[in-house]
Amino acid sequence: MKSEILCYHISMKKILGIILGLVILQNVCFAETGVSFVYINGSNNNDEKMRNWYIEGVQKLHPVMKKKFEQNKEIKQVFLNKPQYKINEKPVIFFWGDKSQTDLEFVQKQLDLSKAFSPTLAYKVRSMLAAYLHDAIWVQKQHNMLPILDELNDTVLKEAEQGNKVILYGYSAGTFVTYQYMFNKLPYINAENLFNTIDVSDEVRQFVKNNPIENTCISALSKAGLGMVSETGHLVLKKDDNLSLEEGYLKIKEATKNYCAPTDSLKGVVNFASPLVLFYSDLADPDYELNYYNKLMLKYIIENGLFFITVNFREDPLGFPSTRNLTIDEIEKLANIEIENPRGFVYDNSSVWSKRSVLFAHTSYWSARKTFANAVVKAFSNGYRLQYDKEFQQKVLENNKRKIKFEMY
Repeated sequence: MKSEILCYHISMKKILGIILGLVILQNVCFAETGVSFVYINGSNNNDEKMRNWYIEGVQKLHPVMKKKFEQNKEIKQVFLNKPQYKINEKPVIFFWGDKSQTDLEFVQKQLDLSKAFSPTLAYKVRSMLAAYLHDAIWVQKQHNMLPILDELNDTVLKEAEQGNKVILYGYSAGTFVTYQYMFNKLPYINAENLFNTIDVSDEVRQFVKNNPIENTCISALSKAGLGMVSETGHLVLKKDDNLSLEEGYLKIKEATKNYCAPTDSLKGVVNFASPLVLFYSDLADPDYELNYYNKLMLKYIIENGLFFITVNFREDPLGFPSTRNLTIDEIEKLANIEIENPRGFVYDNSSVWSKRSVLFAHTSYWSARKTFANAVVKAFSNGYRLQYDKEFQQKVLENNKRKIKFEMY
């Protein structure tokens, strides 16, 4: 009898162990990975009224954007191709507008001085330009931008710690932040290749070769005390003796962990109402050394399955197209880079009808949220198909040839 009871207990333990194992396995298999949409504000959002306007707009837009993402065929196949991915219900709002408030108040005081002797219309136009353009100019300055990028990266790191992937949405001057975030925080720098490119001794190059590390980012080079990218687009070394460079190099690994975007955390960027090209037109200069790093960044985006989308309303006077829509073969030829195993894409959709007046189009992405959300998923769909659907790509290329031929006559 005792032996029967003992066997019964052993059998029950086995059964319970099997059931528990199956439950654990099921939870592992179906554990969801959240995807957070991080919305970054633009200019003229630095007082309480405009801050609330921006936050309320995002809260209205996000459910619509989430729904459109979840319904799109290409996004389901490419981005949400795994059942455990789920877009989070709440938007993440990254707000930097309040940081420029002190500087803007100074500008407004100077404007008030001109009120006594300026014509009323001139004063009002001057005030309007200051309100709309001050933040865009302010955030573009490196000493203002870099702390914002570190704070944004802290947000991305926090989301990654919670198991979430991230998509950045940059509005207006917020597009400067998304661009600079990718430029400074994406780990597209191969240290050995970098030290073979810049002016260092053969001894340092050999030291780097003997002590390999994983890819790093521009920010990590600065935080490790090695150097920084200057306003002229050059990587400037802070120390030029071999020992200091070697010591700085060994600090890159820890700096990469703390100051670069975590691997595979950023899934894409959506820029909208974007004046990026207007403020960063120097990137068209072939002698501007930043182009070297931009090419590496572009290569990283495409090879690592990221998407970089720009959407503008055609009535928006500050919405500038960011790029021609090129195939990967065309990108390789124009940028003189080799892209291996491409999975990502870059695409611009700046021809969206918002049915808003020119005066209000720049601030109507929230009120015309269905139109805007549709334009974003269409840009994703067309951007992906242009690269990876050969039949669609051929149609686009033929249409482009006909358009060029038409414009020639």
